[in-house]
Amino acid sequence: MSAASSKPTTFGQLPPSRWPGERLGLPNHGAGSVGRVGRRIAALAIDQVLATGAAFWAFDYTFPDYNGFAVSGMFVLLQIVFIPTIGGSIGHRLVGLRVISLTGGWAGVWRPALRSVLLGFAIPALVWDSDQRGFHDKIAGTVLIRS
Repeated sequence: MSAASSKPTTFGQLPPSRWPGERLGLPNHGAGSVGRVGRRIAALAIDQVLATGAAFWAFDYTFPDYNGFAVSGMFVLLQIVFIPTIGGSIGHRLVGLRVISLTGGWAGVWRPALRSVLLGFAIPALVWDSDQRGFHDKIAGTVLIRS
């Protein structure tokens, strides 16, 4: 086998990363590194509470009348509004995370919109690669990093 044929030819043949974000050129720790699970869960909890409150306010619910579709829709809407404008959801920003495009910098408008709609389905967020990017980030070409 020649040296040229021993190189990986598909993404699946790449060796595992030593740390999340290594293959993306991101540092292991500190600003610019991939946001880790603890911060992501904290941001998600904050965003879920805000979406629930916004849905109750917007649709004039009382607590027993909880409507999961309204809350999910509000969650997606809040993500679509805040990621392009402040660089992440309110939860992301409060825990020191931001969403960028793979090329770095502002993610634009369509990437956060696509990412948010996919995130609303939850399944893409539950499947990660070794860079800790869910399918919603992979498809949208984004990465969640520490600020």
